[in-house]
Amino acid sequence: MSPKLPQVKAKEVVKVALKLGFKFDRQSGSHAVYYRESDKRRVVVSIHSGKDIRFKTLLGIIKDMGLEAEEFRRLL
Repeated sequence: MSPKLPQVKAKEVVKVALKLGFKFDRQSGSHAVYYRESDKRRVVVSIHSGKDIRFKTLLGIIKDMGLEAEEFRRLL
């Protein structure tokens, strides 16, 4: 079972993505796309002002970043 993840906002997820070398690519509506050239990974972050990212959505983003939940918690 994965360790308990904290409730996080989109800006916190974006900070982790930037630490991992992702760069802002583009935005379509409320979805910001980040891209990492080194391994061609792409991460989509739903930007909704003031709202926490849902648990399953967060798990998907963490997986897209190539991380485990515990690694993501350490990078927050």
